[in-house]
Amino acid sequence: MLRKELIDQILKFRDDRDWKQFHNPKNLAGAIVIESSELLELFQWIESSKSEDYAKEKIERVKEEVADIAVYLSYFCNDLGIDLDEAVADKMKKNGEKYPTDKAKGNSKKYTEL
Repeated sequence: MLRKELIDQILKFRDDRDWKQFHNPKNLAGAIVIESSELLELFQWIESSKSEDYAKEKIERVKEEVADIAVYLSYFCNDLGIDLDEAVADKMKKNGEKYPTDKAKGNSKKYTEL
């Protein structure tokens, strides 16, 4: 997902500050959730129908929160040896099996309800 040069920059940033000592899987998973919540907080009290326009108006704030999520996810994947591209490709294959187009198209039901 992210270019190797960017991941190297992210890891160097952490290493230069000696922060890896704080980055165990639990703490990184928590950080991802917290940053995701900060992204969601931007839309608190915004009507769903207006959220796309609002996101475009606040795109810089949205990008900052998305970047925070990506940085923590990069640390998490690096530290656990997860190839994010491979993990996403595998998940998309599984999703295709759980949500076949002929059953899932146009509805939001969970695969167990299709």
